[in-house]
Amino acid sequence: MACFAMPLIPTAMSVTFAISQGRGPHAFGVSRMFGTIGFGALVVAFPVALDALAEARGAVAADGGPSEPLLALMFPATAATLALAGAIALLLPRAGAVAVRAQRGDWRRLFAHPPYVRLLAVALLGYGLLQGPMGIFPLFVRAHGGDLDTVSRLWVWMLALEVPLVALSGASLARFGARGLLAIGLAAGSLRWIVCGFAPESIWMEPVQLLHGVVVAGLIIGSPLYVEAVVPEELRSTGQNLLAMVGVSLGGLLSNLGAGVLYDVAGPDAPYQVGGIGGLVVTAMLPWLLPPPSRAR
Repeated sequence: MACFAMPLIPTAMSVTFAISQGRGPHAFGVSRMFGTIGFGALVVAFPVALDALAEARGAVAADGGPSEPLLALMFPATAATLALAGAIALLLPRAGAVAVRAQRGDWRRLFAHPPYVRLLAVALLGYGLLQGPMGIFPLFVRAHGGDLDTVSRLWVWMLALEVPLVALSGASLARFGARGLLAIGLAAGSLRWIVCGFAPESIWMEPVQLLHGVVVAGLIIGSPLYVEAVVPEELRSTGQNLLAMVGVSLGGLLSNLGAGVLYDVAGPDAPYQVGGIGGLVVTAMLPWLLPPPSRAR
């Protein structure tokens, strides 16, 4: 599944950048916003639909069994949604900036450009510290007495701020720059995990999930915006996918593995404590780690 699914987001990102050229500073953010809206709609609606279907079928949780007997239905539901998105993708434009192609071997130019290489290092560190706690977040909620509905409710908090921030990412880029957005995203993610790790039972546990939207607008959107500012147009897709491979994939793999080990060895709060403190360290070092963006020749 990962072989086919993982390239979707960075490739969609590069296509969206190409289509958005000349359509104003908010074109990319508005397009990306609809991904958040769709995600939020499914996160809210799926548990409700699952409960209704379980009640209609008389499916109840048995002792020693899964707490949600019909949860496996999320796989065909996701597959159907992706199939529909794939059919719609056939209608996307095929000319203009989308049609620009690189020559064989051009990808080597990316590794000769210091700002891009440093961005890969920052992405590896950022995702390596922040992604793992996100991956096991339902386990963390369960460990503190929550259930599937609690996770769904917390996702509402997470997405509440993400929609407007992503939509206004063009204005944020103009004000803070891609490097500034990265710093804000890393700091917000670090603060969020510090609260989760050190005060999971506090009244701040739910409101602090609003910072997820800042992480998305800063780290998850800021990194591709930095790539867009430093790579040549014909290497847009290669640059975005390489960023995802190093940050989301490699960084996420190491982070998920580390978070799982910390969870098992030191308890459910440990991954959030380590990720939050480590993220703050990377944020403080960012002015030295990452130079202002400059486009490769």
